[in-house]
Amino acid sequence: MNTVYFDNNATTRVDPAVLAAMLPYFGELYGNPSSMHTFGGQVGRAVREAREQVARLIGATPEEIVFTSCGTEGDNTAIRAALAAQPEKKHIITTRVEHPAVLSLSQHLEKNGYELTLLGVDDKGRMDLDELREAIRKDTAIVSIMFANNETGTIFPVAEAAAICKERGVPFHTDAVQAVGKLDIDVRELPVDYLVLSGHKLHAPKGIGALYVRRGAAYRPFLRGGHQERGRRGGTENVPAIIGLGMACDLAAANMAEENTRVLALRDRLEQGLLAAIPDAIVNGDVANRLPNTTNISFKYVEGEAILLLLDQLGVCASSGSACTSGSLEPSHVLRAMGVPFTYAHGSIRFSLSRFNTQEEVDHVVRELPRVIARLREMSPFRAGSEAEAALAKPACSC
Repeated sequence: MNTVYFDNNATTRVDPAVLAAMLPYFGELYGNPSSMHTFGGQVGRAVREAREQVARLIGATPEEIVFTSCGTEGDNTAIRAALAAQPEKKHIITTRVEHPAVLSLSQHLEKNGYELTLLGVDDKGRMDLDELREAIRKDTAIVSIMFANNETGTIFPVAEAAAICKERGVPFHTDAVQAVGKLDIDVRELPVDYLVLSGHKLHAPKGIGALYVRRGAAYRPFLRGGHQERGRRGGTENVPAIIGLGMACDLAAANMAEENTRVLALRDRLEQGLLAAIPDAIVNGDVANRLPNTTNISFKYVEGEAILLLLDQLGVCASSGSACTSGSLEPSHVLRAMGVPFTYAHGSIRFSLSRFNTQEEVDHVVRELPRVIARLREMSPFRAGSEAEAALAKPACSC
């Protein structure tokens, strides 16, 4: 087969309709949207229309949308804005399973004078709202909880968590990068102060994202410069990408039903086929409450990197976790927080589908992956009954 791309939580292909909408702004419509003349003004109008498209997808007003370069910038901007507006408050709350865009920033801030509380998750990757209630203090400056986990697809109780924070007067931020375009999100009903999305997760290009800032929420620019974005983010607008993001948001709204029916059915067909064909395999995350396109499966006794290498030779693209942490030989911090056993955690593969995938591609993976796992288990020192497995089963110490 041609390339089978099951790594859509890392990035998605640009929808052909998105590309078509962008192309004129690389050529004949090259004006600066901030210019006073008519040539630039027509580009400015297109940017305003794109802002309306993004706002419409999440139920916001256009004035509440700030274009960014990516999800990481949006997360950093939101968190730092809340902190800058409350310099007397030095406490941050987030979870142990956040994307590095939030977790790394929070840990950096902890080294620079802030106190950090990391909320745990259970073996399904679910958080405990009571733990959040107990963690909030008078000096809590912000709570940041992802909408859906990028590795397992587990959906978090963002509405309930945000309501708790609103009652306590604490700003609430959610990284919704994986959820926007797959789940119905309406910020008119969701009491979040900041919400982040990224274009390349919903068939727009890389290098463009958006930050929703609720009207009245504290805000301080992360990038200072000109008057662009109403003074909220300096720098000349990335016009073609902004146009693409707007079109992608309209398409996401139109195709959300397909994401939650046909794509979900493909995900389930893949998952069920692999579990039926491969012994000692488990699904990680909350299977009853997760993104419709995502399955994270651990295969005991094998290394995820070896699985990915052999799949790549078969033309299949998947991942062992977040693309932002690839290259590390350590098990996923998400799976570690969930308490996934060592012999499973190292063999974890995330398959994430999109509306461009087909049943033929799913059946190809279901046919080929069992052979890959069987081959690797024959070579594994941790296979069932081995001395290595017995050693791992022993306690680390007798204390």
